[in-house]
Amino acid sequence: MTKRHLISTLALGGATALALSGCASGAEAETLDNGDRQDLTIAVFNGWDEGIAASELWKAVLQEQGYDVELEYADAAPVFQGLSDGDYDVTLDTWLPITHADYVEKYGDDIVDLGAWNEDAKLTIAVNEDAPVDSLADLAANADAFDDRLVGIEPGSGLNRVTTDSVIPTYGLDGMDYLTSSTPAMLAELTAATDAGENIAVTLWRPHWAYDAFALKDLEDPEGTLGDAEGIHSFGSSSLEDSHPTLAGWLKDFRMDSELLYSLENAMFNENDTDDYGPIVEQWIADNQEYVDSLTS
Repeated sequence: MTKRHLISTLALGGATALALSGCASGAEAETLDNGDRQDLTIAVFNGWDEGIAASELWKAVLQEQGYDVELEYADAAPVFQGLSDGDYDVTLDTWLPITHADYVEKYGDDIVDLGAWNEDAKLTIAVNEDAPVDSLADLAANADAFDDRLVGIEPGSGLNRVTTDSVIPTYGLDGMDYLTSSTPAMLAELTAATDAGENIAVTLWRPHWAYDAFALKDLEDPEGTLGDAEGIHSFGSSSLEDSHPTLAGWLKDFRMDSELLYSLENAMFNENDTDDYGPIVEQWIADNQEYVDSLTS
Protein backbone atom coordinates (compact mmCIF):
# COMPACT_ATOMS: atom_id res chain seq x y z
CA MET A 1 0.00 0.00 0.00
CA THR A 2 1.39 3.39 -0.94
CA LYS A 3 1.00 5.87 1.89
CA ARG A 4 0.50 9.54 1.29
CA HIS A 5 3.25 11.87 2.45
CA LEU A 6 1.21 14.07 4.79
CA ILE A 7 0.99 17.71 3.76
CA SER A 8 2.50 20.53 5.71
CA THR A 9 -0.16 22.79 7.12
CA LEU A 10 2.00 25.71 6.05
CA ALA A 11 2.22 24.60 2.44
CA LEU A 12 1.68 27.22 -0.22
CA GLY A 13 0.97 26.52 -3.85
CA GLY A 14 2.02 27.99 -7.12
CA ALA A 15 3.23 31.25 -8.41
CA THR A 16 3.47 34.48 -6.43
CA ALA A 17 0.52 36.78 -7.11
CA LEU A 18 1.06 40.09 -8.86
CA ALA A 19 0.60 43.32 -6.95
CA LEU A 20 -3.03 44.17 -6.34
CA SER A 21 -4.63 47.52 -6.83
CA GLY A 22 -4.62 49.34 -3.52
CA CYS A 23 -1.14 48.09 -2.58
CA ALA A 24 1.40 50.53 -1.27
CA SER A 25 2.87 50.99 -4.72
CA GLY A 26 -0.50 52.11 -6.05
CA ALA A 27 -0.02 49.94 -9.13
CA GLU A 28 -3.19 48.55 -10.69
CA ALA A 29 -3.62 44.81 -11.01
CA GLU A 30 -3.09 43.19 -14.40
CA THR A 31 -6.25 42.21 -16.26
CA LEU A 32 -6.65 39.27 -18.63
CA ASP A 33 -8.39 39.45 -22.00
CA ASN A 34 -11.46 37.76 -20.47
CA GLY A 35 -11.91 40.66 -18.06
CA ASP A 36 -10.61 38.90 -14.94
CA ARG A 37 -7.90 40.26 -12.68
CA GLN A 38 -4.82 38.14 -13.35
CA ASP A 39 -3.90 37.33 -9.75
CA LEU A 40 -6.03 34.98 -7.68
CA THR A 41 -5.72 33.59 -4.15
CA ILE A 42 -7.52 30.32 -3.36
CA ALA A 43 -7.91 29.42 0.32
CA VAL A 44 -7.62 25.70 1.08
CA PHE A 45 -8.68 23.97 4.30
CA ASN A 46 -5.82 22.17 6.02
CA GLY A 47 -6.18 18.42 5.61
CA TRP A 48 -9.41 18.40 3.59
CA ASP A 49 -8.22 16.42 0.60
CA GLU A 50 -11.20 16.94 -1.69
CA GLY A 51 -10.62 20.69 -1.38
CA ILE A 52 -6.88 20.32 -1.93
CA ALA A 53 -7.54 18.22 -5.03
CA ALA A 54 -10.11 20.63 -6.48
CA SER A 55 -7.89 23.63 -5.71
CA GLU A 56 -4.81 22.06 -7.33
CA LEU A 57 -6.91 21.17 -10.37
CA TRP A 58 -8.24 24.71 -10.75
CA LYS A 59 -4.77 26.14 -10.14
CA ALA A 60 -3.42 24.14 -13.08
CA VAL A 61 -6.40 24.97 -15.29
CA LEU A 62 -6.24 28.69 -14.52
CA GLN A 63 -2.48 28.97 -14.90
CA GLU A 64 -2.90 27.55 -18.41
CA GLN A 65 -5.39 30.37 -18.99
CA GLY A 66 -2.82 32.98 -17.91
CA TYR A 67 -3.80 33.54 -14.27
CA ASP A 68 -1.27 33.90 -11.45
CA VAL A 69 -2.66 31.56 -8.78
CA GLU A 70 -1.62 31.23 -5.15
CA LEU A 71 -2.96 28.57 -2.80
CA GLU A 72 -2.99 29.45 0.89
CA TYR A 73 -3.65 26.76 3.50
CA ALA A 74 -5.51 27.52 6.75
CA ASP A 75 -8.15 26.09 9.07
CA ALA A 76 -11.82 26.75 8.38
CA ALA A 77 -12.28 29.71 10.74
CA PRO A 78 -9.47 31.89 9.31
CA VAL A 79 -10.47 30.91 5.78
CA PHE A 80 -13.98 32.28 6.18
CA GLN A 81 -12.69 35.32 8.04
CA GLY A 82 -10.15 35.99 5.28
CA LEU A 83 -12.74 35.44 2.56
CA SER A 84 -15.08 37.95 4.19
CA ASP A 85 -12.23 40.46 4.54
CA GLY A 86 -11.20 40.05 0.90
CA ASP A 87 -7.81 38.53 1.79
CA TYR A 88 -8.82 35.42 -0.19
CA ASP A 89 -10.72 35.40 -3.47
CA VAL A 90 -12.31 31.96 -3.33
CA THR A 91 -12.47 28.67 -1.44
CA LEU A 92 -13.76 25.43 -2.96
CA ASP A 93 -14.62 23.23 0.02
CA THR A 94 -17.64 24.62 1.89
CA TRP A 95 -20.02 21.86 3.03
CA LEU A 96 -23.71 22.72 3.31
CA PRO A 97 -26.27 22.61 4.79
CA ILE A 98 -24.64 21.25 7.98
CA THR A 99 -20.88 21.16 8.34
CA HIS A 100 -19.97 24.79 7.65
CA ALA A 101 -23.40 26.30 8.30
CA ASP A 102 -22.17 28.27 11.33
CA TYR A 103 -19.49 30.01 9.26
CA VAL A 104 -21.87 30.81 6.41
CA GLU A 105 -24.37 32.22 8.88
CA LYS A 106 -21.67 34.36 10.49
CA TYR A 107 -20.03 35.66 7.31
CA GLY A 108 -22.85 35.20 4.80
CA ASP A 109 -23.34 38.93 4.13
CA ASP A 110 -19.70 39.26 3.02
CA ILE A 111 -19.21 36.10 0.94
CA VAL A 112 -20.91 34.74 -2.18
CA ASP A 113 -22.16 31.17 -2.71
CA LEU A 114 -21.16 30.03 -6.21
CA GLY A 115 -23.05 26.75 -5.95
CA ALA A 116 -22.34 23.08 -5.25
CA TRP A 117 -19.91 21.14 -7.45
CA ASN A 118 -20.46 17.78 -5.71
CA GLU A 119 -23.62 16.60 -3.94
CA ASP A 120 -22.31 13.40 -2.32
CA ALA A 121 -20.40 14.73 0.71
CA LYS A 122 -21.04 12.86 3.97
CA LEU A 123 -19.65 13.12 7.49
CA THR A 124 -18.81 9.75 9.03
CA ILE A 125 -17.39 7.91 12.02
CA ALA A 126 -15.27 5.17 10.49
CA VAL A 127 -13.64 2.08 11.98
CA ASN A 128 -11.45 -0.69 10.63
CA GLU A 129 -13.47 -3.13 8.54
CA ASP A 130 -13.07 -6.03 11.01
CA ALA A 131 -13.94 -3.96 14.11
CA PRO A 132 -16.44 -5.62 16.49
CA VAL A 133 -19.14 -2.94 16.06
CA ASP A 134 -21.26 -1.80 13.12
CA SER A 135 -23.24 1.02 14.70
CA LEU A 136 -22.58 4.13 16.76
CA ALA A 137 -25.27 2.83 19.09
CA ASP A 138 -22.90 0.00 20.11
CA LEU A 139 -19.67 1.99 20.32
CA ALA A 140 -19.89 3.08 23.97
CA ALA A 141 -20.44 -0.50 25.16
CA ASN A 142 -17.39 -1.62 23.18
CA ALA A 143 -15.17 1.40 23.80
CA ASP A 144 -12.47 -0.74 25.40
CA ALA A 145 -11.97 -2.51 22.06
CA PHE A 146 -10.82 0.86 20.73
CA ASP A 147 -8.65 1.68 23.75
CA ASP A 148 -11.42 4.13 24.78
CA ARG A 149 -10.32 6.55 22.04
CA LEU A 150 -12.06 8.39 19.22
CA VAL A 151 -9.58 10.20 16.97
CA GLY A 152 -10.77 13.49 15.47
CA ILE A 153 -9.38 16.21 13.22
CA GLU A 154 -9.02 20.00 13.58
CA PRO A 155 -10.81 21.53 16.61
CA GLY A 156 -12.18 24.34 14.45
CA SER A 157 -13.73 22.04 11.86
CA GLY A 158 -17.43 21.57 11.28
CA LEU A 159 -16.95 17.83 11.71
CA ASN A 160 -15.57 18.44 15.20
CA ARG A 161 -18.57 20.62 16.07
CA VAL A 162 -21.05 17.96 14.93
CA THR A 163 -19.14 15.23 16.75
CA THR A 164 -18.94 17.24 19.98
CA ASP A 165 -22.45 18.68 19.96
CA SER A 166 -24.41 15.78 18.50
CA VAL A 167 -22.64 12.44 18.08
CA ILE A 168 -20.96 12.14 21.50
CA PRO A 169 -23.95 13.14 23.68
CA THR A 170 -26.50 11.22 21.60
CA TYR A 171 -24.60 7.93 21.77
CA GLY A 172 -23.16 8.35 25.28
CA LEU A 173 -19.54 8.51 24.14
CA ASP A 174 -18.49 10.93 26.88
CA GLY A 175 -16.40 8.19 28.49
CA MET A 176 -14.14 7.91 25.44
CA ASP A 177 -11.11 10.14 25.00
CA TYR A 178 -11.97 12.34 22.02
CA LEU A 179 -8.67 13.46 20.55
CA THR A 180 -8.57 16.48 18.22
CA SER A 181 -5.46 17.83 16.54
CA SER A 182 -5.32 17.78 12.74
CA THR A 183 -6.34 15.66 9.77
CA PRO A 184 -2.72 14.60 9.10
CA ALA A 185 -2.42 13.51 12.75
CA MET A 186 -5.65 11.51 12.47
CA LEU A 187 -4.41 9.83 9.29
CA ALA A 188 -1.10 9.03 11.00
CA GLU A 189 -3.05 7.34 13.84
CA LEU A 190 -5.14 5.45 11.27
CA THR A 191 -2.00 4.29 9.45
CA ALA A 192 -0.31 3.15 12.67
CA ALA A 193 -3.38 1.24 13.87
CA THR A 194 -3.81 -0.44 10.47
CA ASP A 195 -0.16 -1.48 10.37
CA ALA A 196 -0.43 -2.88 13.90
CA GLY A 197 -3.72 -4.68 13.22
CA GLU A 198 -5.46 -2.71 15.97
CA ASN A 199 -9.01 -1.36 16.15
CA ILE A 200 -9.46 2.37 15.65
CA ALA A 201 -12.38 4.80 15.42
CA VAL A 202 -11.90 8.09 13.59
CA THR A 203 -13.98 11.02 12.44
CA LEU A 204 -13.89 11.03 8.63
CA TRP A 205 -15.91 12.05 5.61
CA ARG A 206 -16.77 10.98 2.10
CA PRO A 207 -15.36 11.56 -0.44
CA HIS A 208 -11.88 10.78 0.95
CA TRP A 209 -8.99 8.73 -0.43
CA ALA A 210 -8.62 6.93 2.91
CA TYR A 211 -11.55 4.70 1.93
CA ASP A 212 -9.43 3.32 -0.90
CA ALA A 213 -6.17 3.22 1.05
CA PHE A 214 -7.52 1.44 4.16
CA ALA A 215 -10.08 -1.30 4.84
CA LEU A 216 -12.73 0.83 6.57
CA LYS A 217 -16.45 0.79 7.28
CA ASP A 218 -18.75 3.59 8.38
CA LEU A 219 -20.59 3.05 11.63
CA GLU A 220 -24.35 3.21 11.21
CA ASP A 221 -25.91 6.38 12.59
CA PRO A 222 -29.48 5.38 13.51
CA GLU A 223 -30.21 8.74 15.17
CA GLY A 224 -29.02 10.73 12.16
CA THR A 225 -26.55 12.81 14.17
CA LEU A 226 -24.13 13.22 11.26
CA GLY A 227 -26.82 14.43 8.89
CA ASP A 228 -27.63 13.49 5.32
CA ALA A 229 -25.41 13.88 2.28
CA GLU A 230 -24.25 17.46 1.75
CA GLY A 231 -23.14 19.59 -1.14
CA ILE A 232 -19.56 20.85 -1.56
CA HIS A 233 -19.83 24.52 -2.51
CA SER A 234 -17.45 27.10 -3.92
CA PHE A 235 -17.60 30.44 -2.11
CA GLY A 236 -16.12 33.72 -3.27
CA SER A 237 -15.36 37.02 -1.64
CA SER A 238 -17.99 39.72 -2.01
CA SER A 239 -15.87 41.30 -4.77
CA LEU A 240 -15.15 38.14 -6.78
CA GLU A 241 -17.88 38.65 -9.36
CA ASP A 242 -16.48 42.13 -10.04
CA SER A 243 -12.78 41.24 -9.99
CA HIS A 244 -13.12 37.83 -11.68
CA PRO A 245 -16.46 37.74 -13.54
CA THR A 246 -15.38 35.02 -15.98
CA LEU A 247 -14.00 32.76 -13.25
CA ALA A 248 -17.15 33.29 -11.17
CA GLY A 249 -19.16 31.99 -14.11
CA TRP A 250 -16.92 28.97 -14.53
CA LEU A 251 -17.20 28.09 -10.85
CA LYS A 252 -20.99 28.43 -10.91
CA ASP A 253 -21.01 25.82 -13.70
CA PHE A 254 -18.34 23.59 -12.08
CA ARG A 255 -19.44 20.00 -11.43
CA MET A 256 -17.31 16.99 -10.46
CA ASP A 257 -18.85 13.64 -9.60
CA SER A 258 -17.39 11.44 -6.89
CA GLU A 259 -15.80 8.93 -9.27
CA LEU A 260 -13.80 11.66 -10.98
CA LEU A 261 -12.89 13.19 -7.63
CA TYR A 262 -11.77 9.82 -6.24
CA SER A 263 -9.53 9.25 -9.26
CA LEU A 264 -7.86 12.64 -8.78
CA GLU A 265 -7.49 12.14 -5.02
CA ASN A 266 -6.04 8.67 -5.50
CA ALA A 267 -3.48 9.97 -7.97
CA MET A 268 -2.46 12.82 -5.67
CA PHE A 269 -2.57 11.23 -2.23
CA ASN A 270 -2.69 7.44 -2.42
CA GLU A 271 -0.40 6.70 -5.37
CA ASN A 272 2.02 9.56 -4.72
CA ASP A 273 4.57 9.88 -1.91
CA THR A 274 5.40 13.57 -2.39
CA ASP A 275 3.74 16.94 -1.92
CA ASP A 276 4.71 17.94 -5.46
CA TYR A 277 1.23 17.72 -6.92
CA GLY A 278 1.92 19.67 -10.12
CA PRO A 279 3.12 16.78 -12.32
CA ILE A 280 0.47 14.44 -10.89
CA VAL A 281 -2.32 16.88 -11.69
CA GLU A 282 -0.90 17.54 -15.17
CA GLN A 283 -0.98 13.81 -15.93
CA TRP A 284 -4.53 13.51 -14.56
CA ILE A 285 -5.58 16.42 -16.75
CA ALA A 286 -4.06 14.72 -19.80
CA ASP A 287 -5.99 11.54 -18.95
CA ASN A 288 -9.25 13.50 -18.51
CA GLN A 289 -8.77 16.24 -21.09
CA GLU A 290 -12.34 16.37 -22.37
CA TYR A 291 -13.70 16.92 -18.87
CA VAL A 292 -11.03 19.50 -18.01
CA ASP A 293 -11.65 21.44 -21.22
CA SER A 294 -15.34 21.65 -20.28
CA LEU A 295 -14.48 23.56 -17.09
CA THR A 296 -13.65 26.72 -19.04
CA SER A 297 -15.57 26.16 -22.26
